Amino acid sequence: MSEELIGGSKNLIFADFTGVPTGSMRKLRILMRELGGSFTVVKKRLLRIALKNKGIDFDPATKFERQAGILSMPQEIFEVAGKIQALVKEFAKERKDLKILGGVEIATKKEITAAEFAVIAKLPSREMLLTQIAFMLTMPVKKVMIALGKRAKQTQ
Repeated sequence: MSEELIGGSKNLIFADFTGVPTGSMRKLRILMRELGGSFTVVKKRLLRIALKNKGIDFDPATKFERQAGILSMPQEIFEVAGKIQALVKEFAKERKDLKILGGVEIATKKEITAAEFAVIAKLPSREMLLTQIAFMLTMPVKKVMIALGKRAKQTQ
């Protein structure tokens, strides 16, 4: 199961779910399903073997003190990090302690730290960035049109 989980994912994010009630975990699983991913609990030893078979040198037993859940996703991490981080913040307000421990980018075989995940989660969405770029590109044209309109009124 671990190898199948890794095979269909672009990224794996590890989360410490110790003390989080089952109802809250259901919210996390629903969010992951909506994003096309999943939340799974796998033994660290099996995860290490599955990652090693993919050529990724990452040992969860040395990285994490407790059992870690795996958030697997077929999308790029920047597409889903904000939504996952929002749910973590919602849990924190309710005194439920879900912690993002870090992750692994499967394609590049690079480790993602918890701090890097937090920074990625703060980035605006792709749609928001495209909107900002479009606004920046149209602004000079609008200013020229306004200036030409004022000039035309002055000459009349």
